[in-house]
Amino acid sequence: MLAAATLAVVTTGAAYTFGPNAEPVGAAAATAAAAPTVGAAGEVSATAACPVDARYPKRQLRGIWIATTKNIDWPSRTGLPVARQQAEYVRILDSAVKRRFNAVFVQVRPASDALYASAVEPWSEYLTGKAGKHPGWDPLPFLVAEAHKRGLEFHAWFNPYRASYGTDLGRLPVNHPARIHPDWIVRYGGQAYYNPGLPQVRDHVTSIVKDVVSRYDVDGVHFDDYFYPYPVSGATFADGAAFKKYGKGTKLAAWRRSNVDKLIAQVDKTVHETKKYVKFGISPFGIWRNKSDDPTGSATAGMSAYDSIYADSRHWIRQGTVDYVIPQLYWPRGFKVADYNTLMPWWAKEVKGTGVDLYIGQALYQVGTGGAWTNPGELASHLTANRKYGEVKGDVYFSAKQLLTNPLGALDRIVKSAYSRPALLPLIKGLGGQAPATPAEVRLQGKALTWKTSANARSYAVYRVPSGKPGKCATADARNLVAVVPAVGGARQTFAAAAGGAYLVTALDRLGNESAPANPALA
Repeated sequence: MLAAATLAVVTTGAAYTFGPNAEPVGAAAATAAAAPTVGAAGEVSATAACPVDARYPKRQLRGIWIATTKNIDWPSRTGLPVARQQAEYVRILDSAVKRRFNAVFVQVRPASDALYASAVEPWSEYLTGKAGKHPGWDPLPFLVAEAHKRGLEFHAWFNPYRASYGTDLGRLPVNHPARIHPDWIVRYGGQAYYNPGLPQVRDHVTSIVKDVVSRYDVDGVHFDDYFYPYPVSGATFADGAAFKKYGKGTKLAAWRRSNVDKLIAQVDKTVHETKKYVKFGISPFGIWRNKSDDPTGSATAGMSAYDSIYADSRHWIRQGTVDYVIPQLYWPRGFKVADYNTLMPWWAKEVKGTGVDLYIGQALYQVGTGGAWTNPGELASHLTANRKYGEVKGDVYFSAKQLLTNPLGALDRIVKSAYSRPALLPLIKGLGGQAPATPAEVRLQGKALTWKTSANARSYAVYRVPSGKPGKCATADARNLVAVVPAVGGARQTFAAAAGGAYLVTALDRLGNESAPANPALA
C-alpha cells in the first residue's frame, strides 16, 4: 500500500445516521430501476417499476484503511498506554461514523508480526517499540468489537510476503518464522521477503490467515498490493533455486505470477471453508497492464503490476478467487500517465458480470500535496464519475490519518455530495447468509421508535417517508434511509426518531441481507 502510494506520487451503540434536514431529491435525478420485492432470502430487491437515484445508492461500501506499519495511522507511536491506544482507535472509528462510512480495513500483520495474540508470529514492534514484546493486552478483540458496536464492517489486513524491513534476521525475535526458516527468505532492496515460489511459504501465510479467521470475529480478510516486491534499480530477486526446483519449464515471469495465483486461490478456499461468510479481497496496484504491452490493458503508461510485481488481478477476478478488488487509483483526472477517468472504467469493465465486487482505492493522502490535488473537490469528482458505472460499488480511502485531518475540507465535500445518506453494505454473491425475520412489535411512542429484537440481526435499517403513506418503492434507494442502527443486547431495539413522518424498519444479517420492512403501530 505504502509503496503504491509513493509510486503514485512519483508517477504523479451509535447509530449511523444523517440529520432530518437532508435535501429532497428532484425527479430529474432519478433513473429507472426497481420496485422492492422480497427474495428467497428475504432480501428487499428491486424491479423495473421503482425510480432510484444514483446519488443515493442503497448499497455502497465506504471504507478507510488503518495502517499500523511504521505507526502511520494507529497507534500514533510506540509504547503508548493501553488506554491511550484504545482512545486513539475509537477516535478514528467515531470520525468514520460521523462521515457515514461503514467499513474499516485494519492492518493486523505488517511484516510477519502480529497485532493480536499469535502462537506462531511475534508481537508487532508498532505496539511497544520492541518486536516480540507482549503489549499487555490482545488488541484484536477490542478493534473488532468497537467497529461492530458502531456498525462498521471489520476487514483484517495482512501483508503476505514481507518478513522484515531489514535483512539481518538475527535481530528478529527468536520465534520469528524467518529465523526458524531462513531458507524461506530472499533479501532484496534492503528488506527480507518470504519466497513466493515455495509451497511451504504459501502454507504458512494461509495458516496465519486461517488462525485469525478461526479465533476472531472478523468480517473480511484483506491483502494489499505487496506481492513480489516493487522493483529496485540494480537489485535481483534471488529465487533461482526455487525456480529450478518448481518452475517445470515455464518462463520465470509466468512462474512467479502462478505462485501468487496459487496463494490467492489457497487463501480464498481456506477462508470460506473456515467461515463461509468472511469476505476475501485484495487492493492491487491501479494498473494491471498498459495497452502498449497488451491490447486489452488500460490506456496508461505507468508501472504494470502484471509485469513488475507479478500480480495478475484479472486472473483472480475471472477465476473468482477474490470476493472484491480495490484497485489503488491514486491519480487525478487528466493525469496523462494514469488518468482516473481512464482507469476506473477499465476496472468496471473487468468485473462486469463476474460477481466480484469493485471498490475504488482513493488517495485521500494526496489531497493538498500539489498539482490537481490542490483542488479540494478532486476526490468528490471521482465519486461523481463512479455513478456512471454500476459496477463500482464503493470506495476505500488511504488513510486514517487524513480521515482525522480532513485536508482542504475534501471529506466535507464528499459527505455533502455523495454521503448525505447512510448506505447498506453491498451484497456479494455466494457468501450465504439469510435475512433475519422482519422486525416485530414496531412502535412509535413520541420520538422513540422501538421494535422487538430479530434473531441473527447484526443491524437494522430505519427509513422515514416525510409525508404520506410509504409505498412499495420506499426502500428502493437511500433517499428515505435515515440510519443503520447496530443491534444491541436485550429484547427490544430503540431509535430516536428526530423528525415526523412514516417510519419503516428492516433487519439485516452480518452480510447485509435485508428483511421485508415493518411499519410501526402508532401508540
